Amino acid sequence: MSLAHESPFGIEMVNLLGAFILLVAFAMLASRRTLSLIRLFAFQGFFLSMSIFLVAFLSGESNLYYSALFTLALKVILLPWILRDLSRRLNIGGDIETLVNVPVTMIIGIGVVVFSFSLAEPILQAASTVTRSLIGVGLACVLLSFLVMITRKKAMTQIIGFLSMENGLLFSATNATYGMPMVVELAIALDVLIGAIIFGIFFFQIRETFESLDLKYFEKLREEEG
Repeated sequence: MSLAHESPFGIEMVNLLGAFILLVAFAMLASRRTLSLIRLFAFQGFFLSMSIFLVAFLSGESNLYYSALFTLALKVILLPWILRDLSRRLNIGGDIETLVNVPVTMIIGIGVVVFSFSLAEPILQAASTVTRSLIGVGLACVLLSFLVMITRKKAMTQIIGFLSMENGLLFSATNATYGMPMVVELAIALDVLIGAIIFGIFFFQIRETFESLDLKYFEKLREEEG
């Protein structure tokens, strides 16, 4: 697919932003504090919105400009504000207990990245976009975010991992097909926002019942019921 604005520098900038997004995903994997995870999620959203804006300029796809603005508003401003407010109200901004220690988790993360690029190879052959080489980065971000979810015990950090996973999916879609139809992106954005609000209410109910958001209490409850 030809570009509306031939710019090797622009393509290199998209690649650089992709590297930043992947680097933030690794930082989230190593982070041990909820507030740090929220800040990293906001940074990832910012780099994602900038990459979408650049792809919009390079490809001439005007709908991607709207996608970049929605991403900036939702992932950089609104959702981090909601998450910080929840952390403050629930007093859960401290250290996060992990199921696997950080060095081992990072080694697993490196393996996940290698696997992601291998898995993305067939997709690269089918895609026609000039930024298709970044599909592997998006897939790696998805799997690293999933790793964040399964190595953390706190419910809040698992939600942040889920939201970061959606960032990876959007980054992959942008570089594979120059974005999804606008109606689909709006629907996904609305679902994510509503989901964050519902999870917030759910967190308050959990806190009132168990006086903690640690998932080990759910495991104990399941064992007692079994």
